[in-house]
Amino acid sequence: MSYRLFTLSALTLALLSAAAQAQATGQADDSTQLDTVTVQSSADASASGLSRPHAGGQVAEGGQVGLLGTQAMMDTPFSFIDYTELLIKDQQAASVGEVLLNDPAVRVARGFGNYQQVYLVRGLPVFSDDMTYNGLYGLLPRQYLASEFIERVQVLRGANTFLKGAAPGGSGLGGAVNVVPKRAPNEDMNQVTLGAQTGVQGHAATDLARRSEDGRYGIRINAARRDGDSAIDGESSELSMAHIGVDFRDEALRVSADLGFQDHRIDGGQPNITIDGPLPIPRTPDATTSIGQSWTFSDARDLFGTLRTEYDFRDNVTGWAAFGARTSEEAGVFANPTVNAANGDYTARRFDNTREDTVLTGEAGLRVGFNTGDISHRVSVSAASFELQSKNAFALSAAGSVTGNIYAPADVPPPVPNAFPTGGDLNNPLTTIKTRVHSLALVDQMSLLNERLLITLGARYQQLNDDSYASDTGARLASASYDDSAITPSVGVLYKLTPSLSAYANYIEGLQKGQRAPATTPGGDTVANAGEALAPYRTKQTEIGLKFERDTLGGSVSLYRSRKPIAALDGNDVFAVQDHQENGGLELMAYGLLTPDLSVLGGVSYLDADVSGNTAIGSPRTQANFNMEYRLPQFMDLALDGRVIHTSTQFADAANQQQLDAWTRLDLGARYTLPVGDAALLTLRGRLENVTGEDYWASAGGFPDAGYLTVGAPRTWLLSATLDF
Repeated sequence: MSYRLFTLSALTLALLSAAAQAQATGQADDSTQLDTVTVQSSADASASGLSRPHAGGQVAEGGQVGLLGTQAMMDTPFSFIDYTELLIKDQQAASVGEVLLNDPAVRVARGFGNYQQVYLVRGLPVFSDDMTYNGLYGLLPRQYLASEFIERVQVLRGANTFLKGAAPGGSGLGGAVNVVPKRAPNEDMNQVTLGAQTGVQGHAATDLARRSEDGRYGIRINAARRDGDSAIDGESSELSMAHIGVDFRDEALRVSADLGFQDHRIDGGQPNITIDGPLPIPRTPDATTSIGQSWTFSDARDLFGTLRTEYDFRDNVTGWAAFGARTSEEAGVFANPTVNAANGDYTARRFDNTREDTVLTGEAGLRVGFNTGDISHRVSVSAASFELQSKNAFALSAAGSVTGNIYAPADVPPPVPNAFPTGGDLNNPLTTIKTRVHSLALVDQMSLLNERLLITLGARYQQLNDDSYASDTGARLASASYDDSAITPSVGVLYKLTPSLSAYANYIEGLQKGQRAPATTPGGDTVANAGEALAPYRTKQTEIGLKFERDTLGGSVSLYRSRKPIAALDGNDVFAVQDHQENGGLELMAYGLLTPDLSVLGGVSYLDADVSGNTAIGSPRTQANFNMEYRLPQFMDLALDGRVIHTSTQFADAANQQQLDAWTRLDLGARYTLPVGDAALLTLRGRLENVTGEDYWASAGGFPDAGYLTVGAPRTWLLSATLDF
């Protein structure tokens, strides 16, 4: 089917190219040509290059919007924001999750039973392996991504299958996260950073860049090492990473490529904690001490690369193609507690896991600009493909073989993982999953009324295919495999009320594979449609909003509603979609400079996530983030910053009987820059996070229908020195 899909896409590309050339030949009016764009280096090999930072430098004026390419925020009928490398450096953020602590629509949670970062956007999860890297799915390390790889972190709020394709892991229904890799700037770069944090964990990093004299060739190399104990007693981690990014730019051709390596290990990490159903949520344990057993660990090693090219066939015809691949090896031993007594006593079982992934992914497309009367068109067609082969094996100890108390952590000997069922050979895992996701998308962006009215119309045809195999024999499990397709349309309208104020509205859908009907009911009866695979689930979203950018200040307000299907058994024991999770919300965002010396970044999100009259697991009603940075007029080389993060109460169970307390966290930082000799600059940064040392439950869930809890980070100091020479 993927062959037919790409054949169809190639024919469509050819027809569009021919139509565009006929349009250009048949009309002498220069208005049919796209505006000339100054070529710049960029990670996505686009002529428009990287969007400029907005005043204050913490966010950008635009970014990649999937199929639409790089767009200005004020010209796009969707809600998104781009966080810059400057913000990452000044806050000493070590990972994507730490960058997203600045976003009021996002909260960072954990994967199911492991240390994977999960990002809850508008109350719905984005798994870290469902992030995109320069627009391509599946290339980034599954568990954790170091910030040294990152030029920009882009957050697209809302359903996005039309724009980016369905996320292979089935998440991304409430938003998407895209990582933009680093590229050589126009000036040479020589940068070395040394740092340390609570627990005497040290790190060192280097960032080097060169560009040829004519500016056409660029290379940027990053390497970093982190090692040592964390701020949590009993927890340690180490990370090694390296990245090389190269690019070439010419009048009509642009090429970029990346090669990245990351090895990340956690020992004795703070685990996820489940509270047994009848119990209320207990007080949070001491965040400075790990509840995890010393013999637990997670180790992940990833190698990934991409190649992307863009070519201007004519002034109004541009084609692009991209390819990426990743190989990874993971191993871990976990023992996540389930608290079953009010005094904090818990039981757990040892869980060993190994995983090996191979990912191949790519896309190709064509973009054509032309006019019909007074209407300007920007038509894009794109075909995308993703293939994953995953090998897995696991082993378990007996249930309850690990015991302890979350308020008095103590090591116990590791039990033998020999309980039934077994899951293959840990030293030689077999293929258990093959995932294939293919799509073909078409969009027309129309401009009317002297470019004041912008209309986006499009749709994506999506194929979803999963094959599952037994971990002990490798036999294909037909009853657990999936193959279906769907078309997801979208429409967006944006009207520029003034040059600095835009109103917008959109309809867009999210897509994930449907569930398969179980064999029996909880009571043991046979399900009427046992084994039937349901059609792909569509999460339907509508949104309206206002965007504002003037001089040094920008912001937005968004009002949205989405409906996510929920399948269950009806009164006749038929498994089908019976209900919906209704998410409605209001988001306010502001960024930029209030004064020449005072920058702001933050906002507030109000969320109503309803399931049959109850609030969905892990969906706080209110989330607020507020950052301020102040440059002292008397000492312009000194900057002080502060950040407040607030999360209201949330629930850990579907019946809303287990409620987490609201929490508020304060972070403070300072930065001082001074010259060293005639040609070097030293930047000293200091930061204290969770200043008041609050113990709090940071999140509930992160995986559908699961309400496990994550302990918030303790008080942590961070120091670093960066030398530019």
